[in-house]
Amino acid sequence: MNVQTQTPTAPLASGVKLAIMQKRFDGVTRKMANTLLRTARSGVINTARDFSCALVTADCELLTAADSYPIHVIGGADLMARAMLDIHPNLKRGDAFLHNSPYHGNSHAADHTILVPVFDDNDVHRFTVVAKAHQADCGNSLPTTYMGNARDVYEEGALIFPAVKVQSDYTDNRDIINMCMMRIRVPEQWRGDYLAMLGAARIGEREIMRMGAELGWEALSEHARQWFDMTERQMVEIISTIASGSARGTCTHDPLPGTPAGGIPANADVTVDAANGMITVDLTDNIDCLPVGVNLSHACARTAALVGVLNSLPKPVTPNAGSLRRIEVKLRENCCVGIPRHPHSTSVATTNLGDRVSNAVQLAMAAIDPKVGMAEGGAALPPAAGVISGHDPRNGHAFVNEVILAAGGGPGTPVEDGWLSLFCMGNAGMPFYDSVEIDEMLHPMMIETRKILTDSEGAGAHRGAPGIVTAFRPIDCDFELGFCSDGTVNPSLGTRGGGDARPARQYLESDAGEITEMTTSEHVHVRRDQRVVSMTNGGGGYGDALTRDPHRVARDVEEGWISPARARDVYRVALTPGGAVDEAATAALRAG
Repeated sequence: MNVQTQTPTAPLASGVKLAIMQKRFDGVTRKMANTLLRTARSGVINTARDFSCALVTADCELLTAADSYPIHVIGGADLMARAMLDIHPNLKRGDAFLHNSPYHGNSHAADHTILVPVFDDNDVHRFTVVAKAHQADCGNSLPTTYMGNARDVYEEGALIFPAVKVQSDYTDNRDIINMCMMRIRVPEQWRGDYLAMLGAARIGEREIMRMGAELGWEALSEHARQWFDMTERQMVEIISTIASGSARGTCTHDPLPGTPAGGIPANADVTVDAANGMITVDLTDNIDCLPVGVNLSHACARTAALVGVLNSLPKPVTPNAGSLRRIEVKLRENCCVGIPRHPHSTSVATTNLGDRVSNAVQLAMAAIDPKVGMAEGGAALPPAAGVISGHDPRNGHAFVNEVILAAGGGPGTPVEDGWLSLFCMGNAGMPFYDSVEIDEMLHPMMIETRKILTDSEGAGAHRGAPGIVTAFRPIDCDFELGFCSDGTVNPSLGTRGGGDARPARQYLESDAGEITEMTTSEHVHVRRDQRVVSMTNGGGGYGDALTRDPHRVARDVEEGWISPARARDVYRVALTPGGAVDEAATAALRAG
């Protein structure tokens, strides 16, 4: 990370002018995002909204990633832009680059990214626009984009494009397109998603060129410099309100074949230096890369640490190159949560082990100062967010798509309960959970159950969100299901006296009642006489459950999040037959 140890002192433009100009830039990324949402073909993009758009300056500093997944672009957009420049030093107007290499700054191979350099009238490179979208299929050896058990990138099988030029003079390189069409399953679906990404990037290019013509290119560049300085000042001010200190947080991913028996630990050593406005996250004391697909890419390791810090702050701050100057992330090469060496697989880098890193940072921040940090959030990518594939008996067409029906619940915080539909820490609650009706319309499946899993939350003064139980099955066919889950062996941890969440569970159940338990990472054949049952993790609790407001406990019971028995036994809250708080009995329970 680019670290400055002194607060910038250059005079700033008026706050109003800075805010208005930045809204213009944010509006560019929102136009790009709207294009992707409305024109992409695969459900993981046009239904679940698994995509991000960002703007980067010519010298590879993140300017805005409004309404984007943090894990996609906060700590990786600059790395991708730098890789483009390093590989193609002679950029021209009309160029576009297809980038998905986790060894050159991208998150993981399933996140295809279009990079477009933007030039002024004198052909000077001014900005780079980034349009990234998770693909339903990226050419893996199995029809899933999450190869948790892949021993290396070769077994993973994805096509890898290290900032490959896919357009010159606004015209496609058909050789690259043809490679994708031959290798990627359901090629017309990928082609539509590619056009959606390209269209989004070109809209971003057009809008920035319009701003440059209207306001002047130097004005845009000067805005970026001053915007970075202002957000850095904001970050320094926020850090000054946190207690100084150091702590280690450790969260453990469930074991996979070839990993330690108890799982994969993620250690984060966090230091807060309030006086100098710096937070340091050291991830170097972790094990080497493993022969599995959950190793973190450089971008995801860096971003996961940044997400843990940004989640933990007492006030929100805009993530950009300015505010991120105040967070130093220390990584090492050949580390499972560091900088991987080819050919280690990073197929699942955006979620599982990355979430454990973010959670470890949050736990460390909470240990340093009880006013900040978070507990541990629920694990990502259960079977309820797996990739289904097969042939639709209604029309004979092949299908591959990630259905996002449910995932982990959010962690408790110092000030509020966990967010029910968090999905995972690095996605910041932004994925849309699929509509039951739309999934059933688009795929040969029936969703039989999706409901709150009562008593699954981590109890606390501010409890974690509960897990979700989902059951679905194929209709008139068999299909395949690929997933790489977590939280079955190592559930979400509470902090500051908060309780742990209930472990996840997943299994296949036949119509005859036969139960087949599923492990952390599998690619399974689901018969037409079977249903998939997925019970996801809730979030951990923050603070002692005996200090939780009894009336909030009563509301949780009313809404079905916890049972009356759990209210009595864990939260020590007595309820009347009508569901109201029995104040005297509650006081007696808590006194005892």
